[in-house]
Amino acid sequence: MWFQKKERFADIGKTKKSTDLIINDAVSRQKSWMARRSAIAAQFLRKLNIFAKPNKVETDTKKRKKEKEMTQQKKRHWLLAYWFPILCALAVIFMLAYVLIVPRCSAVNNKKTNVVPEPTIQPIPTKTESVEIKKQEIPSFDMVRIDKSGKIIIAGRWLPNHGVSIKINNKIIATEKTNKRGEFVYSPKKPFASGNYTIRLSGVEKPLNSEADVFVYISDQGSENSMSLLMDKEGSKFLQQPKLKDGDLKVTKIDYLETQRIVVQGVGIPRTRVTMKLDDKLIGMARVSDHKNFGIGANVGELKSGNKYTLHIKMHDGSGKEAALIKYDFVMPAMLPGTDTWYVVRRGDALWIIARNFLGRGIRYTMIANENKIKNPNLIFPKQKLKIPINGKR
Repeated sequence: MWFQKKERFADIGKTKKSTDLIINDAVSRQKSWMARRSAIAAQFLRKLNIFAKPNKVETDTKKRKKEKEMTQQKKRHWLLAYWFPILCALAVIFMLAYVLIVPRCSAVNNKKTNVVPEPTIQPIPTKTESVEIKKQEIPSFDMVRIDKSGKIIIAGRWLPNHGVSIKINNKIIATEKTNKRGEFVYSPKKPFASGNYTIRLSGVEKPLNSEADVFVYISDQGSENSMSLLMDKEGSKFLQQPKLKDGDLKVTKIDYLETQRIVVQGVGIPRTRVTMKLDDKLIGMARVSDHKNFGIGANVGELKSGNKYTLHIKMHDGSGKEAALIKYDFVMPAMLPGTDTWYVVRRGDALWIIARNFLGRGIRYTMIANENKIKNPNLIFPKQKLKIPINGKR
């Protein structure tokens, strides 16, 4: 024992040797600890068969199972994707079988019973009935009259129990409701002032306007001289004809131009027709405007000075009969060369109409506009004086 102590004490002071021993001891201990740990882990993993190599038989069975599952899934997906077309095809096959089999069975039963069904006659709607149905769907006029007091009476029809608005000059003045038969009547409490009015019907529940408008002229001379005119695509017809007199037609000016053309200006009942004859030969006609003015121009050839001529200006009613007549017997005076022709614009005039009466064609309105330096040919004013270029080279 004493010699062991001497060996221990003998190592004191030698630091390098002692540290080497300590390091070697620690390394050996660590190696032994790691060896034990790896041995324990290997034993544990062997128990779990993680490192065990798989058998070929087991892998083949697993592959087969997976292939079966994939094929089954594919079959299921195919059925899910095409179930609707398959169902439609089956329905079509069933219908074809029904159509082919059932009529034969019914034919056999009919042969046995010998029962023939009686024919039935169904009425076919005619064109007039279809037109009447369409007309009932749109508001329409039955009557528009002016009574002795100057009041306007409007009667019409539309769908039963529906509202109808009465528009006069594009303004709604009243709304009436139709009865069970689709009829309505309207009359204002106060009479209208003399003048021109345009009447239109429009639906309240459905925004539909009447196909036809009614033009009404209320005269200063009373209801007998007033009129109402129905205007549609087919034309116009009188609902109330005026009793015209000679005083209702007036001629304000007659011109004979150097171009051998007669131009007559006058005043008449609105929307009536005026004709002009020279020596019982019809040479022109015109329609009176809504502002009572009319103008007629016609080529008559050379009227020699000193000869007698007769000019007839007639106004006709709705039936075409003569209602008023103005007759002029005159001796043709000598023409004054170089005199200018002037025209005073009236209400409702247009350069096109003025050019048609004086120059023979409406498209020559540019000649009048250039002569009078009019920048906007669509804008002329009443009482405006226009110089007509009769002798112009243009």
